Amino acid sequence: MDKTLDYYMKLPYKIELFEDLEEGGYALRCPELPGCITCGETVQEGLEMLEDAKKCWFTACLEDGVPIPEPARLEDYSGQFKLRLPKSLHKQLAQRSSEEGVSMNQYCVYLLSKGL
Repeated sequence: MDKTLDYYMKLPYKIELFEDLEEGGYALRCPELPGCITCGETVQEGLEMLEDAKKCWFTACLEDGVPIPEPARLEDYSGQFKLRLPKSLHKQLAQRSSEEGVSMNQYCVYLLSKGL
């Protein structure tokens, strides 16, 4: 199936919104679409401008045959990954999780969520 502009415009791409404290207004971008960024004086104007920016971005890619990344979906992730770490860090994590009375896995998830 050839994917069309309409197909890509309907996909739920992540939007990042930044308030411009120096100039006023807002900057918006789709991080999954490199270089797809715009500005607006209000959030609503910025969102409308971002739709236009996405349309131009997709159109250019389709015309040039450049692959268009699709948004990441939660289903694409298993919730698991393997991590190698120094033995000394492994020891510290094991000791601290034991002190907290939780599994090392639960303790590491807790630490990661605090950092995010």
